[in-house]
Amino acid sequence: MAQPRVKAAGGLPAIAYVMRKAWGTGEFSDTLKRLKSKNTCKTCALGMGGQKGGMVNEAGHFPEVCKKSVQAQTADMQPAIPEDYFRTHDLSALRALTSAQAENLGRLAFPIALRPGASHFERISWDEGLDLAGEALRATAPDRTFWYASGRSGNESAFLMQLIARAYGSPNIHNCSFYCHNASTVALTDIYGSGTASTTLDDLSTADLVIVAGANPASNHPRLVTQLIKLRRRGGKVIVVNPMSELGLRRFRLPSDARSLAAGSQVSDLYLQPRIGGDVALFTALLALVDWDRAYVDAHTVGAQAVRERLASQDVAELAEASGVPLAQIREAAALISQARRGIFMWSMGLTHHEHGTDNVRALGNLALARGFLGRPGAGLMPIRGHSNVQGVGSMGVSPTLKAAFAAELEDRYGITVAPSGQDTFASMQAALVGEVDVAVLVGGNLWGSNPDSAWASRALQTIGTTVSLTTKLNPGHFHGNGRTMLILPVLARDEEHQATTQESMFNYVRLSDGGQPCIEGELRSETDVLASLADGALGSDRFDWNALRSHAGLREAIAAVVPGYAPIDRIESEGEFQVQGRTFHEPRFATDDGRARFQVVDIPATPDGFQLMTIRSEGQFNTVVYDEEDLYRGNARRDVVMLNSVDAALLGLREGDEVEVTSAVGTMRVHAAIVDIARHAVAMYYPEANALVDARLDPDSKTPAFKSVPVELRKV
Repeated sequence: MAQPRVKAAGGLPAIAYVMRKAWGTGEFSDTLKRLKSKNTCKTCALGMGGQKGGMVNEAGHFPEVCKKSVQAQTADMQPAIPEDYFRTHDLSALRALTSAQAENLGRLAFPIALRPGASHFERISWDEGLDLAGEALRATAPDRTFWYASGRSGNESAFLMQLIARAYGSPNIHNCSFYCHNASTVALTDIYGSGTASTTLDDLSTADLVIVAGANPASNHPRLVTQLIKLRRRGGKVIVVNPMSELGLRRFRLPSDARSLAAGSQVSDLYLQPRIGGDVALFTALLALVDWDRAYVDAHTVGAQAVRERLASQDVAELAEASGVPLAQIREAAALISQARRGIFMWSMGLTHHEHGTDNVRALGNLALARGFLGRPGAGLMPIRGHSNVQGVGSMGVSPTLKAAFAAELEDRYGITVAPSGQDTFASMQAALVGEVDVAVLVGGNLWGSNPDSAWASRALQTIGTTVSLTTKLNPGHFHGNGRTMLILPVLARDEEHQATTQESMFNYVRLSDGGQPCIEGELRSETDVLASLADGALGSDRFDWNALRSHAGLREAIAAVVPGYAPIDRIESEGEFQVQGRTFHEPRFATDDGRARFQVVDIPATPDGFQLMTIRSEGQFNTVVYDEEDLYRGNARRDVVMLNSVDAALLGLREGDEVEVTSAVGTMRVHAAIVDIARHAVAMYYPEANALVDARLDPDSKTPAFKSVPVELRKV
């Protein structure tokens, strides 16, 4: 069986790793200075940095830093890729690079292009790159384009991008959340009228119960584990729901806490391991067993009667069987939930990456409403967002559909017509495949690596006429997801910007980043400068003063006037960082027409036969970016593995390290067996490599692919 290389997550190994990374830049003092600078952390959306300092969280606690922060910062401090590299490495050689190898190439310091039929990228001038992009946009119809932004961008460039796209006439505007938390957005809007967390960071300090469902914060949001350990120290309880036993969700050593560092800290009180796809059944069983807060439900919710009627027709033992969790454990969890006074339910893509991902969140929301854990301090619903400004990018209108108030203000201010809706991300990929996309503008991210069915994604993206990518570094998406003409334009990282930028955390808190000096010498430009130049070339300057729209202060003034809840942003430099209005609920009055929260009747999904694959990340990666091949916490020295249960392995005649062929409806991979503590019939492989096996089944409500419930077959080689 694969054994973790450490006895607890975090601790001295994490400290040693951070020191190695920091020293590895050759500029330790500069690394520390950048980490402490008044800039928002570049990685997860938990919230750190801004005007209180780079290692201070929203609650004012110092020091707040983790491996993820250091990985991202030191990666941006790598030397530039030499021009000669592109002459000596053709496209086939670049496509052979792993994600880690591509990440370690270094920073892109000048524009490059891959021309139609060419085998090599070549250096080009900024003028040529922008001219080619402008010509491509002028030569096609707006509905034959799409525009995509990752959560790396600041609010200013995100707002500008969607404004340009809509002024140009394209409604096909996407952000990376369509492939991660869009199910959360849809479900939460159904429940209380806002698609974001109902909580603040401070709420975690007063909760007495947390459920962590379908998430592994020990690897992906390490600073969140600090809050879980503190909760347990004051007598609270933590319940984990995850098909795989994760070391860091059982035991963690907090580097910033001497007591925890020395002896380690227990993270969870109860660890439930449902079968893949068993979450709705589990949450419904819990809903049937917990004590309902009848007074709260009657006064502040609607829809409870329909849910109660559905529960009356369901058998708890059958629900337990469908969930894969023993009924005794479900009863234990129900008792802990019933005893709590203030509960926060948090989750990530373990809930959203299913065909019923939206229903997973709705079912968890029902449980919170039944207990009255919504609309009070220390309680609420909290999606764990993965990228530092993914929520802000969505707030800025980087979406195919805008809320009516946002659209009206945008039309009034800029004299444009906002289309009612456009394609979702997957629909744009489908359009690309059949030759209906001539131009794609990608601001950050790795769209290819974020898509299901890697071969399909390659065919789709390589069919696009011209792809324009704004990026700090190269990734496999630039090589596998290139258009027939590929323009890659180098931009400044957040802490290198010449103007201040803003970011929004998962707690709806907006902070200000000062920017700073570039880590490398080169022809780097800000995202807003590049986007404004692109717009000037495509649209001309008759209707818009693109030079004025390069001003971040001017953009913040526009955001304040247009974006709901963002009125204070034009005063952020003088009056300070702020909480977005109308999203945090500490009173049971919600953003629905009648002010009440809504129960949702949710169907129990059918139990699938055979093995179900979930794609996962390691503690050595961030989203699609892989920094380290080794997974310290799971004991895997390599990434080409399939993790499976010991009983399933025995039935297949597999031992640790044996070669295994994993086959899905769209692909086959030959990997090595890693035997771990995971639910029966559940297997796990690393994302994004395992996207080659993920077929294109979507949640009908959110249009999010089912990355964590892929039917597969395993065969010993």
